Amino acid sequence: MSAARQPRPVTMRPVGWVEGGREDWHEDRWRGVGATIRLDADRFEPSATQGLDEFSHLEVVFLFDRVEERDLHLEPRPARGNPAWPPVGVFAHRGPFRPNRIGISRCRLVKIDGLTLHIADLDALAGTPVLDVKPYLREFAPRDPVAQPAWADELMREYYDGG
Repeated sequence: MSAARQPRPVTMRPVGWVEGGREDWHEDRWRGVGATIRLDADRFEPSATQGLDEFSHLEVVFLFDRVEERDLHLEPRPARGNPAWPPVGVFAHRGPFRPNRIGISRCRLVKIDGLTLHIADLDALAGTPVLDVKPYLREFAPRDPVAQPAWADELMREYYDGG
């Protein structure tokens, strides 16, 4: 890459933080895990959430802030280290060991109190920095059939419901 095309660093400031929910990482059984996202009151007025209560679900972009750069897995590997599954590249994984440690998840919006979003099913830990919150619109779901390999079906079998 030429010097003129070198990527510039991107700096982001969290819009809020996850409070409550899980303190420690567990791979599965996220359905029903309640938490809140407390939006940054120094940056936002309660009007920032106006109209959001009409949506049932949110898309939350967050930072896997407990993953150290030295722990990133950029080489092909089986998901969760399961030798029964094929090695796949970093962009075929959704886990936390990613180049920029960004997570994206959909969760249920339970209620809103000012700048506090009460949520369920968000697979992020207490204290996680939230980079953005968007309402989920069903029109953003794929319009064509979704394909995924059998190992992904097996991996996700217990992710929300535990089997």
